[in-house]
Amino acid sequence: MFDLALSGVYLVSVLSIGAGIALLAYLLNKMLPDVVADDRTHMDPLPAGLKVIWPLILMVSILVENFYTNKVLDQIEKKLQTTGVSYILTAEQFVALRFVTAMITLLLSIIIIAALNPSGALLILSLAALGGYMFPLVWLSDTRKRREIAVIRALPVFLDFTTMAVEAGLNLSGALQQAMIKGPDSPLRNEFAIVMRDLRSGVTRSEALKRMAQRLDIADINTFVNAMVQAEKMGSSMATALRIQSEQRRTERFQRAEKVAMEAPVKLIFPLIMFIFPVTFIVLGFPIAMKFLDM
Repeated sequence: MFDLALSGVYLVSVLSIGAGIALLAYLLNKMLPDVVADDRTHMDPLPAGLKVIWPLILMVSILVENFYTNKVLDQIEKKLQTTGVSYILTAEQFVALRFVTAMITLLLSIIIIAALNPSGALLILSLAALGGYMFPLVWLSDTRKRREIAVIRALPVFLDFTTMAVEAGLNLSGALQQAMIKGPDSPLRNEFAIVMRDLRSGVTRSEALKRMAQRLDIADINTFVNAMVQAEKMGSSMATALRIQSEQRRTERFQRAEKVAMEAPVKLIFPLIMFIFPVTFIVLGFPIAMKFLDM
């Protein structure tokens, strides 16, 4: 019975490999002529991991365009914009990346199963393919969190530069330009560069700032943009509004740091109970136990 099950696993593995090779050959034969040269003039450079599988992603992305509706792709594009990944790949390419990673993990798991002959091979294959398919979403979520932290950290610095420039006599557009030039390298600096590009193309200042808030989708940025738009509508002093925003953002940053510091002892309870306390009790109790045994 075991040999029969093992033979079935090998048969499924061979068929999966054959189907994968046949599908890859079909894609190369049918889609390679349709793959347009990848123009990355206005895109960020590809990470090293994506460069290896990028031709395959381009081929699969053509298939994605034929099977996914524009509505679904637009929703994916919005998610990519909030993480900054839209500067690396498009929505079609991101969906293709998910399928490619699923195929890679499936092939790797087939090789491991053929070498080790573990039990539950079909379950391992299913979990490997599912994990490969979901991995880009995990990477996207992690990228989103790191980008949000970087933006929140850099915001008070950029607001200070903008406030000083406005108080020195520049208008808000010129102050944003100076903040972009003098500010630290961060995702927020890139967003300010996009705002300046929108202003040069004829977009109003309020609309350009609102677009930045939509791209980032961060509460602190939304508050800053709303304050600037409201000050412009009401004719209030931009320098005063910027000074208030700068102080609030800095206060909130210190409050977040204090919150993280206060959470540290609570997070240390589990490792203390599970790892440190048992070792301490063993070190202290061993000599006492030996003395009782000698009596």
